[in-house]
Amino acid sequence: MTGIQELAAAYGVRIELADLGDWGRVRLIAEYDPNEPVIRVNTCESSLTLRQAQGDMERAIAHELYHHREAIGEIPRIRDRAAREAAADAYADAVLRTRSMPCRAASGG
Repeated sequence: MTGIQELAAAYGVRIELADLGDWGRVRLIAEYDPNEPVIRVNTCESSLTLRQAQGDMERAIAHELYHHREAIGEIPRIRDRAAREAAADAYADAVLRTRSMPCRAASGG
């Protein structure tokens, strides 16, 4: 299990593969569903190399974990969509840089 998968598991979020359809020019690598909670990784999204695909997938999962943290009230939800997505990207970058972002789920508090 990778560090990002362990972080998702600590939050109680499943990760599964799913056909999320064709998004045209938009790359949809993963999507968060707060109802289950689950992050679905798009099987229709293909990258040039396996290494690139792994990196893209880990970053997308970390990005979607930010949205899970919003959904459970751990962090406030930013109203502006562009700012919210930028914050999710920054969180994903930080998680991948450190591989052990401090979080309530991992620390138990």
